[in-house]
Amino acid sequence: MTRAILTKKKLVLSNAHRFISITNLSRCISTLILAEHESGSIKAQTVSTVVAANHLGESSSVSLLLAGSGSSLQEAASQAASCHPSVSEVLVADSDRFDYPLAEPWAKLVDFVRQQRDYSHILASSSSFGKNILPRLAALLDVSPVTDVVKILGSNEFIRPIYAGNALCRVRYTGAGPCVLTIRTTSFPVTPITESKKATISQIDLSKFKEDAVSRSRYVGQSTQDTERPDLGSARVVITGGRALKSVENFKMIEKLAEKLGGAVGATRAAVDAGYVPNDLQVGQTGKIVAPELYMAFGVSGAIQHLAGIKDSKVIVAVNKDADAPIFQVADYGLVGDLFEVIPELLEKLPEKK
Repeated sequence: MTRAILTKKKLVLSNAHRFISITNLSRCISTLILAEHESGSIKAQTVSTVVAANHLGESSSVSLLLAGSGSSLQEAASQAASCHPSVSEVLVADSDRFDYPLAEPWAKLVDFVRQQRDYSHILASSSSFGKNILPRLAALLDVSPVTDVVKILGSNEFIRPIYAGNALCRVRYTGAGPCVLTIRTTSFPVTPITESKKATISQIDLSKFKEDAVSRSRYVGQSTQDTERPDLGSARVVITGGRALKSVENFKMIEKLAEKLGGAVGATRAAVDAGYVPNDLQVGQTGKIVAPELYMAFGVSGAIQHLAGIKDSKVIVAVNKDADAPIFQVADYGLVGDLFEVIPELLEKLPEKK
């Protein structure tokens, strides 16, 4: 049986009689990050994932992988090269096979790139994009992924929430293959960057890339809301409504308030299930994890799954006519009242957004 003894200077493996410098291990860290982009721009979640990668080790190198086709891909690659000073290389896979984020071709692509460059860590944000691709990649590599990481203690030690965020689990990765991580990006805020640095952009040779002969999924369609409101996952202000709004028409009050405050619109799972809003606006454990500067909840009871998605918000304001609603236990400011009276009064007194 192998025994490992950790000393200040070296790690001794008793059965192999080898000496591995801890310093050398940290220098071997190389990270590949799956970059999300849309309309020629890198998404904020990707930059937060780069920030998380910096916690893996001081000397770690970071590469971004972008895939897709057309001019928008090249525009996104150019932006990615200067999105953060710790990015050393941007890898571009230009092919219409990657226009849509299907797990099968994307997982194959990441594995193809990994075989050529031998990365120690592969990261993506805990968005629908990352949670769709990385589990399949982990299955291809026969490794166990570490999901929803909120803190990185070292190159192989991480903190992730369990039990709907009521407990934190400390995980140590001991696998032989690359460490596959999804990152809760709200836990790794991006600070203003003053250093100007542009990474190299390299095109991936896909001549030897092979997909599965039979694809088990196909792209059907993608719908996006045509709105000027900020993205829910990265908005500074989030206004959320619950089932107490009772109808689609009433939910428009939440949308009007969000427009006045320049914020994003969110909803509870109950409101989504009732058909008041589409499911991409759902906030909570099974929806979007948010961490705005201001979170306002109207008619939200505060189910444990919902609270798991808002716990990192800076200021939480709750309005509910039930004084015993669990949301008041986590709210910084609470008002016991009828939302059908409170929201119209707010709309009347708040100035129009300039």
